[in-house]
Amino acid sequence: MIQLLIDNPLLLLVIVSAIGYSLGQIKIKGSSLGVAAVLFVGLAFGALHPDLELPEFISLLGLVVFIYTVGLTSGAGFFASFRRKGLRDNLLVLLMLSLAATLAAGLALLLELPGPLVAGLFAGSLTNTPALAGVLERLREVAPPGELEQLLNLPVVGYSIAYPVGVVGVILAIFAMQRLWRVDYQKEAQNLRDLGVVSAQLQNQTILVTRPEVERETVQELSQKNGWDVLFGRIRPTQNSHTFLAGAQTRLHTGDLVSVIGTPEDLEQVIGYLGQPSDIQLGLDRSEYDIRRIFVSDPRVAGHRLKDLNIMQQFGAIVTRVRRGDVELLAHGDTVLELGDRVRVLAKPEDIPTISKFFGDSYRALSEINLLSLSLGVALGLLLGLVPIPLPGGITFQLGLAGGPLIVALILGKLGRSGPLVWQLPYSINLALRQLGLVLFFATVGVRSGYAFFNTLIQGGGLIFMAGAAITCFTALVTLWIGYKALGIPMSLLGGIVAGAHTQPAVLSYSLEQSGNDLPNIGYATVFPIATIAKILFAQLLLAIL
Repeated sequence: MIQLLIDNPLLLLVIVSAIGYSLGQIKIKGSSLGVAAVLFVGLAFGALHPDLELPEFISLLGLVVFIYTVGLTSGAGFFASFRRKGLRDNLLVLLMLSLAATLAAGLALLLELPGPLVAGLFAGSLTNTPALAGVLERLREVAPPGELEQLLNLPVVGYSIAYPVGVVGVILAIFAMQRLWRVDYQKEAQNLRDLGVVSAQLQNQTILVTRPEVERETVQELSQKNGWDVLFGRIRPTQNSHTFLAGAQTRLHTGDLVSVIGTPEDLEQVIGYLGQPSDIQLGLDRSEYDIRRIFVSDPRVAGHRLKDLNIMQQFGAIVTRVRRGDVELLAHGDTVLELGDRVRVLAKPEDIPTISKFFGDSYRALSEINLLSLSLGVALGLLLGLVPIPLPGGITFQLGLAGGPLIVALILGKLGRSGPLVWQLPYSINLALRQLGLVLFFATVGVRSGYAFFNTLIQGGGLIFMAGAAITCFTALVTLWIGYKALGIPMSLLGGIVAGAHTQPAVLSYSLEQSGNDLPNIGYATVFPIATIAKILFAQLLLAIL
């Protein structure tokens, strides 16, 4: 059987991937390893025989695909995060990662650990695959040919031993601190409404206008004056059976019925200002205006803001909501559409076919990848990764296959499109490529390092494990303490920041479960790109210094 796998690396790849993926779905106390389980299955298979290995090209391809797709989805959120307090959060993460790198260097000197092992230990204790990949790529450039294979095993060994506690340790740190500080997540969510986080499902409420002073201002002026994050839909005037759609310059009048879309908290404020809730639900009346969910599949529409598409002027219709993945967003004029979005359109029934054609509404088209924009974006990232960057002390480093594509993808993800080129991928395709890339990378590095991993574990892996645990727990606990006690960051937001600092989806999942709101997602998206880039750099600095 082993000889069969040695002679057929493709068969080995699919077996490791299938078993690892299946094991990664098993949850223990609400957490699972996810795709990272493929790495450990690969290590187990690689330990069976020193000749069991997969072509290195597979891991490189998987890494580039994973990094690039992550960057595309994070681009808009990354640049938006620097508004308000995003800079503060990123500086906190950079400080903590600097301390973690310093601790790793100190442990290396104290325990006399080799530099490549410590660089992998740093990446594993902070659960960052791109950092590990950057170290491996750097070693290929600087290691003597006769020692290359041995040196390439060391970072993977350190990464693999430290990775489990890198997940569990952070979760335990959050668990302990929230109990110690007696965190009230519901109270935090109420105090953070100014962040614009949708804490509940969007609802449609019909309101009867009873206050005459409302007539003095337009719908847009009312929303801006009161800070309402809502959208006005149908309006049925007094003593009139016909309805029309609200625009930015529409004025409400006493006795009007108006449908408003927003969260329950925002709707309560609007009702209190305009009048009272009505028993008549305009949203249920489809005789004059109908509602249709439409897929955005036409590249000519993707990458544009809703207000630039002039939906009202072209079709006499409005977009009320945008569903992206599993998240439903209230449609604003500045909302940029992406391929794969599902827009909820309010329009006359006879106009819906034309509007559907305008957006595309083709599920089949969403399954097609624009290879031109994908290949061009990846090529730009690879070229950037080759550029040498000088550092003080005569040290130079390259962003490499991990950093180059990430930075380019962040920029392209923010741009959305450049002329006819749409950089964004459909949501479902992005997720599929991201997972495929991770599987290819983990399976390859796991199998190639499995034999050396278990030999090291038997000979003294406990010491490496304890060193990784120290780095993980130190980083998590200090970040939590400074963030919560010194900076006053709410725990629900801070949990996402810690998850982003460790670039660990399992920790994010735990934070979301504990908080019961969407604030951890905000913290995670704010610091994830900076944390990823910083860990790539710190890991390579550890390798160069040690």
